[in-house]
Amino acid sequence: MDRYTPAQIEEKWQKAWIEQGLHQTSNDLSKPKFYALSMFPYPSGNLHMGHVRVYTIADVIARVRRMQGFRVLNPMGWDAFGLPAENAAIERNTQPAEWTYQNIAQMRLQLDQLGISFDWDREVATCSPDYYRWTQWIFLEFFKAGLAYQKEATVNWDPIDQTVLANEQVDSAGKSWRSGAVVERKLLRQWFFKITDYAEQLLTDLDTLTGWPEKVRLMQANWIGKSIGAQVTFTTEGGDQLVVFTTRPDTLWGATFMVLSPEHSLVEKLTVPEQAAAIATYQAAAAKKSDLDRMAEGQEKTGVWTGSYAINPVNGEQVPIWIADYVLVDYGTGAIMAVPAHDPRDFEFAKKFNLPIKVVVQPEDETLDSATMTAAHVGGGVIVNSGALNGIPAGKEAGQSVEAAVQWLEANGKGNGTNNYRLRDWLISRQRYWGAPIPIIHCPKCGAVPVPDADLPVKLPEDVAFSGRGASPLAQLESWINVPCPTCGTSAKRETDTMDTFIDSSWYFLRYPDAKNDQQAFDPAIANDWLPVDQYVGGIEHAILHLLYSRFFTKVLRDRGLLNFDEPFKRLLTQGMVQGKTYKNSQTGKYVLAVHIADLTNPVDPETGDALEVVYEKMSKSKHNGVAPGDVIDKYGADTARMFILFKAPPEKDLEWEDADVEGQFRFLNRVWRLVTEWKTGKETAGNSAPRTLHSALSKPEKELRRAIHIAIQAITEDLADEYQFNTAVSEMMKLSNALTDAPCKESPVYAEGIETLTKLLAPFAPHMAEELWHHLGHVESVHTQPWLVVDESALIADEITLVIQVLGKTKGTIQVPAQATKEELEQYARDSDLAKRYLDGKEIKKVIVVPGKLVNFVVV
Repeated sequence: MDRYTPAQIEEKWQKAWIEQGLHQTSNDLSKPKFYALSMFPYPSGNLHMGHVRVYTIADVIARVRRMQGFRVLNPMGWDAFGLPAENAAIERNTQPAEWTYQNIAQMRLQLDQLGISFDWDREVATCSPDYYRWTQWIFLEFFKAGLAYQKEATVNWDPIDQTVLANEQVDSAGKSWRSGAVVERKLLRQWFFKITDYAEQLLTDLDTLTGWPEKVRLMQANWIGKSIGAQVTFTTEGGDQLVVFTTRPDTLWGATFMVLSPEHSLVEKLTVPEQAAAIATYQAAAAKKSDLDRMAEGQEKTGVWTGSYAINPVNGEQVPIWIADYVLVDYGTGAIMAVPAHDPRDFEFAKKFNLPIKVVVQPEDETLDSATMTAAHVGGGVIVNSGALNGIPAGKEAGQSVEAAVQWLEANGKGNGTNNYRLRDWLISRQRYWGAPIPIIHCPKCGAVPVPDADLPVKLPEDVAFSGRGASPLAQLESWINVPCPTCGTSAKRETDTMDTFIDSSWYFLRYPDAKNDQQAFDPAIANDWLPVDQYVGGIEHAILHLLYSRFFTKVLRDRGLLNFDEPFKRLLTQGMVQGKTYKNSQTGKYVLAVHIADLTNPVDPETGDALEVVYEKMSKSKHNGVAPGDVIDKYGADTARMFILFKAPPEKDLEWEDADVEGQFRFLNRVWRLVTEWKTGKETAGNSAPRTLHSALSKPEKELRRAIHIAIQAITEDLADEYQFNTAVSEMMKLSNALTDAPCKESPVYAEGIETLTKLLAPFAPHMAEELWHHLGHVESVHTQPWLVVDESALIADEITLVIQVLGKTKGTIQVPAQATKEELEQYARDSDLAKRYLDGKEIKKVIVVPGKLVNFVVV
């Protein structure tokens, strides 16, 4: 064969695999199933190296499992709704659908060039009516279950993208996760999913996810944020009830005022006329702050008194009701009891506004006086000034004050023990066009009416204009909005909000096994056969949003009788980022293109002359450190790109892109190519003399080579079992390649076994080259349909081992000895060796230490 030409080989086999239907999912139910899934991408139009990494990792897993006898589902689709398509429509004067489907076609071609073994017969696009019909159907299942509802809510508003954001889509700086705009607070009528109904299940079931990274489970647990405490009702002078949740009910006797969120529904009613102007001004100012700003440590406490009072239910004392922005309307009940003696924020607030401070936890080593306190006491001690609780140790342990307080509240009808969660209900409304329309019709007589199943999908109209300003295009299209009520026929209006795109991705994994079903979202029998996903691969940035929502959907659909499993993903692999070498001017913060730098060994900014900092950062256009997958494929081939991605770092670690390392993998594949092709050519030249069989007596070199072959099989199989150490698997292939190169027995059947073994082991990693070499070796069937290799345990047994000879703990050399030698025999071999005679001559041996299989150490006088 000619030299290795990846471009020709890869195009040839990609076409052949399509013609053969090689990657189609097997329906052979006699085989165990394996569902390999990588997170589907947004169709931006171009793959980046992060995509290459995640899809290559999942592809190797899928290919190995097929060879191991599983029926494998390895699908791909497109998370295709969202604002970028609308923004592109505005910029390009086109329709979002046109731009989206062009990008899908382009990215699918790029994925095929990588040799990813996706079953394209299962392809889905969330923007297709064939898909979002069932997204709408699932929404109605939530609606029927009482889990979808609409309410007035203070929401996160993105002033650039003109849409609502979930709390999870606002970053730590209070900015939109996509546009980067500072998020505003706005009151709108919105749709929610009642994910809080599943908070406890979502929390406790994390313990069952033993195949997930601990970091991800901890992130979800913290986001759900369970707190154990009590719910207590304060009553206002006018008879209104203010419910508070507290984790320290034992400090209720020290509550000297109440604080409501500025957005609390009772603020207007509780505000006396004299305070109305101040309250309104404060509310307007609070609306401009993000939740993170309002909760920030060190933020100066501000607030306004409503002019009203409430009654503390445990002691009947009158307490003033204030509003302050450090209380959030959507956390807890939006109202708190303030215990300034024992809460830092309440203490600061009380000091600023000269409110009472009452000590109810007295530390054992000092006596607190509220008049002289300089800070809140948050530690332990003994309960005081608290009626029946006096004298009880302050704390949450059994028999201490918190437990006693809950018992007292329940016995006296003043409150009850309960749990609270940081998790809020999921706001799913979006004021945009390019999303799944919410299938509800608002009737003046019937209220919110579900669109009948027979009328799904509610299709997006195409005759819309995009300006990027004002209300959603759907809200401006009267011909689409105005419809008769499906229940009574009265003139009614469609819901104009579309769904958060995380709705689409919260169930897509259920559609793949039954992707062409036009009668159901999925056949439960088929879904229950394939699910849960055996191995999910994707970025840790989805730890809270997508992964939590997918778990929620699975549990709801289970409770609707559609699924028989509790969790969607058995195992989760969160791959690290791909980082590129970056040249940064630390003085200006500017990133410099490498091509503009005269000397990369001593890089300086060509404009300022400043020395540049060389760091590895996540690849991005703004940092000028990206590498286009197409450029690498054009120069080296897809197999080289795959091998580098897999070899450079363990999958969960960040990967630093180095051109030299890419070149190194290309050289390795060329060595394998020459090794196989030259052996095959030499074999053909030698003619058809009768070969020895593998079962003939083997020479020492043959035994050593066969041992190297089966060590490689064993190690690589283990590397691909659970922990997926692809980098060490590639290293083992390199060792086997070296062993074959150095072996003197190239005419032996053992050598032929080694050549075929190396080709099979390479197949999941470099699928095109392995296929070409396999056929060159004379095989007709695809290498990817071959069974995975099985270790011959007998081949692993070494005839000889290398024994280290030491004197006083210092190594003097090594000798070869029989592998099965006993401790006594090892000592004798060592004593008889030339090394021992040389270094022990004339010395008295005081002690001999034998470590079987490793060394003999002589302790001499």
